[in-house]
Parts: sequence; C-alpha cells; structure tokens
Amino acid sequence: MNAKVSIVKCKDYDPALVLEATKKALDSLGGISAFIAPKSAVLVKPNLLMAKEPEFGVDTHPEVVRAVIKILKDINCSIYLGDGPSVWGNQAENEDEVYERSGMKKICEEEDIELVKFEHRRWRKNLPLAEWLDKCDCVVNIPKFKTHDVTILTGAIKNLFGLVWKTYKTELHKRYFKADDFSKMLVDVYEEVKPALTVIDGIVAMEGDGPGTSGELRKVGLILAGSDCVALDSILALIMGLAPLDILTTKEAARRGLGVADINSISIFGERLENIIGEPFKLPTTSLVNRIPRPLIELAKKLIKYYPCVDYDNCISCTACIQACPNKIISLKKNRIVFNYAKCIACFCCQEACPNAAIKVKRNIWAKMAGL
Repeated sequence: MNAKVSIVKCKDYDPALVLEATKKALDSLGGISAFIAPKSAVLVKPNLLMAKEPEFGVDTHPEVVRAVIKILKDINCSIYLGDGPSVWGNQAENEDEVYERSGMKKICEEEDIELVKFEHRRWRKNLPLAEWLDKCDCVVNIPKFKTHDVTILTGAIKNLFGLVWKTYKTELHKRYFKADDFSKMLVDVYEEVKPALTVIDGIVAMEGDGPGTSGELRKVGLILAGSDCVALDSILALIMGLAPLDILTTKEAARRGLGVADINSISIFGERLENIIGEPFKLPTTSLVNRIPRPLIELAKKLIKYYPCVDYDNCISCTACIQACPNKIISLKKNRIVFNYAKCIACFCCQEACPNAAIKVKRNIWAKMAGL
C-alpha cells in the first residue's frame, strides 16, 4: 500500500498566498475532485481548541480554512463548518466565543457557508460522535501542526477527537489517561471517521508544551495535504525530528493497517523532505522520546512521572484549570490554585485549558535524578 502527501511552502497567512499554496498542494495530488465528488455535502473540521485569536497559534488559522472552502465551492459542494471545542469539566467551552475569536464565524459569514454546532450524537464503536457525520457525505480535516503534552504530536489523527460529543471528552480523558490507551482511543475515532481529505496548517506551528497557551510558536511555512492521516502525521514527525513510530497514534494506526507510516512507501509531491527539515522541535516536557535510551523507555515510564503545577506569577485565578480537571482534584483556596496530587492522573487537561500559560510541569524525584 502506498500513500501520497503533498508539501507546499507558504511563508505567511496572506489570503492570496494561502489559497495559491492550498490549490497547488491539491493539484499535485490530482485536484479536489480526486478526493471530493462535486455537489457533495462536506463537513469542514478545523482544530478549535479554545477561544483565542489567530495570532495565538492555538487554533487552525482561518485563512487556511477559507482556502479549503473556496476550493470546495469551485465544485459546488454544500459546506458545513464545525468543531467540538475542548471540554472543561462538565461543560463544553463556549462555542459561540470560540467561533467568534478564532475567526471562524467571520469566515463563514464572508464565504456564505453554514456554521454548525455538534448538538446531537450517534454512538459508533462505543464512542458518541457528532451526528453531522451522518448528515454529510464526507469530512475535510484541517488540523493545526502542534506538539501535545500527552500524544507528543497533534496533527491529522488527533484533530478528529473534536468530533467526540461534548462532555464525553472528559470521560475519555478519565478512562484513557495513559498515553498508550489514549492514543488507541484516538485511532478508534480515526478508524470510524476516515476523512476524505486532510489539509494541515503548518505555516505557523507550535513546539514545546503544546497544544495550548504554554506552547511556543514556530514558523514552519508549510501546507500539507493528502487523504492518509497516518502518512501525513509520519511526515510531521520527521519535520519535528522524530521517527514516525515515536508517535503512538501513528504506530497504532499503522499496526491496524489504517495508513502508511513507512517513509519509503509514501510518495511526496512538492517540496523535498530533506529541504524542509530543520532543527528538531522542542518537545513537551512530559515527553521521554529522544531524552533517554530507547531500551530504557519502558522502565522510565514506570518510574518517571510529571505533574502539573502553577506559576503563580502568571495565574489570574480564572479557574479554567478547575473546570478542565476530569478528576476534580484542583481547587481554589485563598485565591490560589491547589492540586491534590494523590489523585492527579497527569492528563494535563489543566495546562491545555489555561488561557495564560500558568500551568507548568512538576517532576518527581526519579525525573530529577535522571536530569529530565
């Protein structure tokens, strides 16, 4: 089995440049009609983590979404844009605010397409997924290229987690808090959804303690496209300085035969891979990859632990972390955020939810002794 991935340079988010780069990426793979039938009903699914403006680099940039919408309009598709923003505690992030501040509402108004909310669900393989999957012929996946404190990479496969219905995301974080188990669940979602096309916003990526405000923006200047999310995430891993199978979602999806992770079986169109790989990405503090010898990783996983802690200089006591915690082990005492570490599962939902980069990483004694 072979896969095709297109990689095109795009220096910034100027609308004309983004549209040109996105068209070039798709044309090199046979054009939009190679993936989407004309007049199809299409669900466009960006990555909308939280209510932040585009310059924060947390959400998919609206101009990348606009470019995809324009190309779909060329073949007379009925287009619906939606995502299930992250869930903090027992309630979903305010969708209206997310759509407004991310720029998605404006894009939908200007391009005259329907902005939808995932109000209803249908159970698929023990997962409640957005009913809009039934209303549309296919999904176009538009992730943001970022690091992630649990999965290392959030890209093509991880972005589909937003299709899980509302507050059930919290239940899944509680149930699958180990990285291996969480990654397998994400691949369950991918196996069920299988987007017809994925276009990745890699113009400005995120490294370090992503995927939220604790991450650091990094200009990469790329648009990537293809239908195989495993192959796309494999390319993103290489750009980060990792092996594709270092990413657990990629490893699991390849094991199930859901896509191609072997670089020798991926046909790359556009930029040559060796010309776009620079300095390795800063990885999340919680990642052990490339920091200890591989034969010792399994032992390290058992001994070395990381936990969230508060940088009180940055903390504004907004309580977003309290709402985000699936195990309810965070509280506000005397206007200070306090953790009950005995019950902390180190899912780092609190760090993901923090709007002010106030959640940092605390190491246990084994991590300190290892110098990690």
